[in-house]
Amino acid sequence: MYRRETGGENMNLFKHPTTLFCCRGSKPDTCSHMNDSGKPVHICVHLMTFAMILSLILLIMPEDSPAGTITLNYANFPPASTFPCVQMEHWKQEVEKRTGGKVKVKTFPGSTLLGAKNMMDGVIDGIADIGCMVFAYQPGRFPLLEAVDLPVGFSNATVANAVLFDLYMKYKPESLHKVKVLALFTAPPADIMSKKPIRKLSDLKGYELRCTGAGVKPLKLLGATPVAMPQSETPEALQKGIVNGVFSSLDILKDFNFAETCRYATICHMQTTSFGVIMNMDTWNSLPADVKQVLDGLSREQSIWTGKYIDNHVKESVAWSKKKYDIKVINLPEKEYALWHQKVSPLTGEWEKKANGRGLPAEAFLRDLMTLKAKYEKEYGY
Repeated sequence: MYRRETGGENMNLFKHPTTLFCCRGSKPDTCSHMNDSGKPVHICVHLMTFAMILSLILLIMPEDSPAGTITLNYANFPPASTFPCVQMEHWKQEVEKRTGGKVKVKTFPGSTLLGAKNMMDGVIDGIADIGCMVFAYQPGRFPLLEAVDLPVGFSNATVANAVLFDLYMKYKPESLHKVKVLALFTAPPADIMSKKPIRKLSDLKGYELRCTGAGVKPLKLLGATPVAMPQSETPEALQKGIVNGVFSSLDILKDFNFAETCRYATICHMQTTSFGVIMNMDTWNSLPADVKQVLDGLSREQSIWTGKYIDNHVKESVAWSKKKYDIKVINLPEKEYALWHQKVSPLTGEWEKKANGRGLPAEAFLRDLMTLKAKYEKEYGY
């Protein structure tokens, strides 16, 4: 929960910390922490616990701030250089500027406060005031919004972000009622980076491509061989021939230097990955009205800004890869592109059946999704 600073006052959190250090300060015959030989163990579990708790408290304690300042802790899971953290720092700067310094945001990238899979519950429990999460990391928990990550053919992240935001505002899914949603965005749609040119569906048959869990089903339907593995293991897998390409957004051509081994990029616009920036509800309810107005006013703007940022980064990555490694970008002919998307269309029907079974408005949601997609392709597409 946020903290309102009152100046340079500091709490004495541990008046008698030595009471926790029971081994080194105890006589051998009185220490309760003995090994099998009856000798005292000098690495005390209580001491280790104390150190861990103290480290966490020091991490999230607010720094000295002007009286009346509201401090918000914002947790994120990927490294600071990645686009989810870039958007976090942009949001921080905008909030601090628009509130005239009334709000201070402390950011925690790289899972230093909360990890990817416990982000939602960590924010609900108040471990962080704000968190950035991926809906797909908790399968089944956000069933309605899963449709946005289907391979429906978004041309870029900005289009997908605008669609995701509008759908959320209209349907307000029950799955997000325990938090305040501050922004929504997606990764760019997945394309193929490969060692050999992929120009038609038959080129994909049995071809090993690294992917995330979300890419397994689309690749199987396309006839490829999906190999799910962490991004960190992919460079070595490419070098050893365990995989012969990557199924992801093209920003990683530069960010992970995949262009060195993958000299071809095939544009197919498959699935994306949706993110949500969420706030603890008690924190939200405790904020002054003028601060709430700033955060609400920034919400859609932040979502669109993030889309434009990562889309521009994709363009920069492709341009860099062409210049440094002479990679070739392959745009599928219209009929071939339609064939690929026809092959993955059963995933949409699968989602619709599952969503209907849970009593969700699946048909209306999909209809709105495609209507909004057509609308924003005209405004933000390329």
